Amino acid sequence: MDSGGRRGDSTGPPATFVLASLFCLGLANHLRDEYGCRWEAAVLEKTVLQKLASIVGAKHCRATPEERLLYAYDAVPSAPPALPDAVVFPGSAAEVVDVVRLANELRFPVVPRGAGTNLTGGSRPVRGGVVLSLARLDRIIEIDLANLQAIVQPGVITDALQVEAEKWGLFYPPDPQSKETCTIGGNLAENAGGPRAVKYGVTRQYVLALEAVLPTGELVRLGARTQKCVAGYDLVSLLVGSEGTLGVITEATLRLVPQPAARRTLLASFARMEDATGAVAAVLQAGIVPSAIEFLDRFAIACVEDFEPAGLPKDAGAVLIIELDGSVPEVERQQEAVKTLLLQQPDASCTAATDEIHAGRMWKARRAVGPSLARIAPHKLNEDIVVPIANLSRAVSDIHRIAAECKVRCACFGHAGDGNIHANFLVHPEDSDEVRRAEEAVSRTFRRVVELGGTISGEHGIGTTKQPYLGLELGKDVIRAMRAVKRALDPAGILNPGKIFPDNPA
Repeated sequence: MDSGGRRGDSTGPPATFVLASLFCLGLANHLRDEYGCRWEAAVLEKTVLQKLASIVGAKHCRATPEERLLYAYDAVPSAPPALPDAVVFPGSAAEVVDVVRLANELRFPVVPRGAGTNLTGGSRPVRGGVVLSLARLDRIIEIDLANLQAIVQPGVITDALQVEAEKWGLFYPPDPQSKETCTIGGNLAENAGGPRAVKYGVTRQYVLALEAVLPTGELVRLGARTQKCVAGYDLVSLLVGSEGTLGVITEATLRLVPQPAARRTLLASFARMEDATGAVAAVLQAGIVPSAIEFLDRFAIACVEDFEPAGLPKDAGAVLIIELDGSVPEVERQQEAVKTLLLQQPDASCTAATDEIHAGRMWKARRAVGPSLARIAPHKLNEDIVVPIANLSRAVSDIHRIAAECKVRCACFGHAGDGNIHANFLVHPEDSDEVRRAEEAVSRTFRRVVELGGTISGEHGIGTTKQPYLGLELGKDVIRAMRAVKRALDPAGILNPGKIFPDNPA
């Protein structure tokens, strides 16, 4: 069955970026003064632009300064804009093939792009070239009830797929915080996670097969529409999380699961942050796996309540938002067991949502953390470290200690159930000393996380912002092997160059 999935003519960027066009001409001078940003005509020759237009259609090839500016950045507020020389909107996999082949022939970079919600600079065209927007490939091709699968194009909004699956009693678990804006293609490129990862895993666990254009221009199909497949190397898993450097995904076959019969949401508050992280370990060690365990520290709570009051206790050291799902008897049993475990912590309190509206308010508070922090400081260094659950309490305590020693404000929140914490160091960009101290805090945090057996990136990728720190986690031989894979698949170095590896040549 073809479920559609379109949201009008999506040849332009998301609404948030469209709004930017209202002031982009005035912004140009600011960008030039602030960042030394290029603001001249497109560098690509007119004949190249004409060839691109002949592939995707004239109205789907954009090269004016205003249109290029809209694709010069992603969701990293501290990253300077990087103008592409053109933006193209292919309407089919065949058009993607032709664009990539042209790039190989004429040696210009191609940067695949979804909704631009990336948080590590991965979709910024740092070496110019052509941004390849996949916004027009936005169809939910099929919901396969017999096999519990969805076949989708990369431009489908994540939330749109979840809504469509629910109509058929099915469930697509990956739920990044930007799910109402981000696209499946971007989720695949970053191996996105979200609150439900503690029980359901991340995007990679739901990818059965891919159609993709390799960096040299071949259209290939990878994986299979079966639950098992070990025919050769697992190239599906290689492309998922490769940040658009190894291929352009044009179609995905995704695994769905039955919709849970019941959900319950709890809000627990604790006097001390350490009690909250200790409670997370207690719940998991008891053999209970909630669908989500979200954590907010005192600073994050205060920011949310000042921004959009949701009834969070401002005097708490930390709060947890816990969601349980499954059969009705199972959820009821787990709810009582979890409440008992939480209340064993000193001065803890626990409230169960009375209905879906009440639960929605709890989750609205969690989603408001990011916007609320933006009101405090215009820029933030938003990291997504992960540590083993046993080291969660120590990691959060150490991050706060590092922030205090570096004299920068820090908010910690995120997916405590799988040890994934978003450490946000807040800065004013005009204060160069504060920026330096925040960068020192990030560096020290990454070093400490690796010491604790963790990783510097759980779901945001490496992009450009984490390039300097990759060697903290990966040895030289591992990085050399990864570069060899990149060179083997992309010998011309045209696909999203300048990402992941600090000196990856274009």
